[in-house]
Amino acid sequence: MLQQTQVKTVIPYFQRWMRTLPTVQAFARAPLPKILKLWEGLGYYHRVRHAQSAARQIVRRHAGRFPSAFDDVLALPGVGPYTAGAICSIAFNQPAPILDRNGIRVLSRLFGIAGNPRRKSVNTKLWNLARALVCAPGVEPSQLNQALMEMGALICLPRRPKCALCPVRRHCFARQQNRVAAFPAPARRSPPRQRRFIALIVRRRGRFLLRRRPMGVVNAGLWEFPNIEIPLQTRNPAAKAAPFSLAPGGPFFRLRHTITRHRILLEAFRAGFSADSPPPGAWKTIAQAGQLPFTSAHRKVFDAVCRSDS
Repeated sequence: MLQQTQVKTVIPYFQRWMRTLPTVQAFARAPLPKILKLWEGLGYYHRVRHAQSAARQIVRRHAGRFPSAFDDVLALPGVGPYTAGAICSIAFNQPAPILDRNGIRVLSRLFGIAGNPRRKSVNTKLWNLARALVCAPGVEPSQLNQALMEMGALICLPRRPKCALCPVRRHCFARQQNRVAAFPAPARRSPPRQRRFIALIVRRRGRFLLRRRPMGVVNAGLWEFPNIEIPLQTRNPAAKAAPFSLAPGGPFFRLRHTITRHRILLEAFRAGFSADSPPPGAWKTIAQAGQLPFTSAHRKVFDAVCRSDS
């Protein structure tokens, strides 16, 4: 849960999760819709799918006990070198290196590691350095790795680092050269892509038309209202909505949200359709829909629908 999500956001999710699925066995056998509903709002849903695959592997191969060997931890679905190193060093005090954004920033500045950390040569140099530090005689791996993470999170900040408070400032290459902002070298970012969608709120006999996203796509298994991507400059969305017909008056709800580098405008319209060609999907009452795991954007659309109907 903490990957790419702040602690204050995670706490209520974690508490609810542990009340519902308190053991690895319970997690392993839980149906996918249940775990997606518990995860709803955290985003990056591939994380929870990988976590369930890992739970099933722990039950199957390790009798339900989390493995302590680095190679066994690394073999779990969704676990990479950083996560495996963090678990083995912090939980089991093993000399395993870790390298997250905070650690990269601290080591780059402290030792003057130039270049983009995403380049293979630079990344290898940083990993080798982290490994040498955690394997040094007399080092407590758990304390060292946690210290690197805390240093980057609290002192060696991306902007306005608190160098006066840094316990290793006298040894810092970047500070000695007065080039703290130059380390690590910034990565080139792709320009954001602007996109526009219309969501179609179709109601019939007290039920709403919903669709479940297929497996193998972003947000697989989550529910949403029927939606269509349209060109950004479209002046008449109704012309792009076939086989649906939009109610007059324009969208009743607008939302801007971001997925990776995509900047998305989502507009919700009340809509109908020709009785001769009923669109695919599932018809759900408000109560039924409220129990389904929605994508984050469409959960906000659903909440807007509930407010407008109250």
